[in-house]
Amino acid sequence: MTELQRLLIAYDAHRAAGRPCALATVVDLAGSAYRRPGARMLVTADGQLTGAISGGCLEGDARRRARQCIQRQQPTVVTYDSTDPDDDLQFGSALGCQGIVQILLEPLAFDNVSNPLELLRNWWEGVEEPAVVATVFHLDGPSTAPVRVGERLLLTTSGAVQGNLPTHSALYERILADAQQALADNQPATRSYPSEIGQVRVSLEILRPPVRLLIFGAGNDVKPVVRMAATLGWRVRVVDGRPGLAQATRFPEAEAVHVVPVDQVSTLPQDGSFALLMTHNYYYDLAALRHLLNAPTPYIGLLGPRKKYLRLLEELEKDVPDAAQRLQQRLHSPIGLNLGSETPEEIALSIVAEIQAVLAGRPAGFLRDSPHPIHHRIASDGELAASAAVSAVCELGG
Repeated sequence: MTELQRLLIAYDAHRAAGRPCALATVVDLAGSAYRRPGARMLVTADGQLTGAISGGCLEGDARRRARQCIQRQQPTVVTYDSTDPDDDLQFGSALGCQGIVQILLEPLAFDNVSNPLELLRNWWEGVEEPAVVATVFHLDGPSTAPVRVGERLLLTTSGAVQGNLPTHSALYERILADAQQALADNQPATRSYPSEIGQVRVSLEILRPPVRLLIFGAGNDVKPVVRMAATLGWRVRVVDGRPGLAQATRFPEAEAVHVVPVDQVSTLPQDGSFALLMTHNYYYDLAALRHLLNAPTPYIGLLGPRKKYLRLLEELEKDVPDAAQRLQQRLHSPIGLNLGSETPEEIALSIVAEIQAVLAGRPAGFLRDSPHPIHHRIASDGELAASAAVSAVCELGG
């Protein structure tokens, strides 16, 4: 289950119980921090928390401020600074991340279909494509300004736009253009816009649909793979030709389990899901690999020794001479990272970890040996004000 799913489940429960809520969102970051922009935490008026905005060091203070936000019904931006080595105030030593983090706190109106969680829900329920959400989190201007903190637009790759950001203005067009660029680059960003009311700052967060994972095979070794993948919020389908194994009761975390005889594998939809071949059946793997040759599948993992893949490739090339070229960048065999795995659970860990590395475009390996930052730097056309005080609060909109 993803963090967004947990937030929506908690939000629905609080709404049904009539418990007022506020949403805390990381909207900007300079330097290092445990969570990146887009991390969210739901806070109720009685202090219940769902989600996280840090490794635990900000949640206590953010909860207190979020409850104040609910009482005042005003959006609030909080800045936490841990970059000053001489600052031994409330958060400097606790953060330990050498970063400046800005948190947007917003009271949630349950009857507002444009509140941030409802906006995210609309995208999630129809999720088939990436999107970008642009959030106004800072402005220099009076409450009569044409935009307000917390107003958003959500843009999908197909061009659909939702949200409550006022349209028909030069500022809207500029934000929309930058959102389109961030989506095209697949990179989050922070943008500043000078306007007649002063500076407007906007966070551009990339929303990525959950990974779709198609597993050929329903043996016992597939069970821990399904469990781990589902824990990450991936949508998993299991197919196998054996009715005794391809049963939903064996894979309760899977989105679907289907019995597909080997001669019907070619009828499966080619939807770009990541694929795992774990059937332990040479001819079923061959049928699956033949089916995936022309599919937009970015990752194909084949369980078994390298000689098995070479034999399969030789068989495929009888009918498709360029089979090796088509599979070269996509097929991983032997499957998984080199973790020294032996048990089914350990092997599942190595497989899921390899898929995550492919998703992130990372080479895996030890972080201690990498000369690069853990996270990609958020693109920004300006830095946070150096004078930002530790936990300084700017009440906006009033």
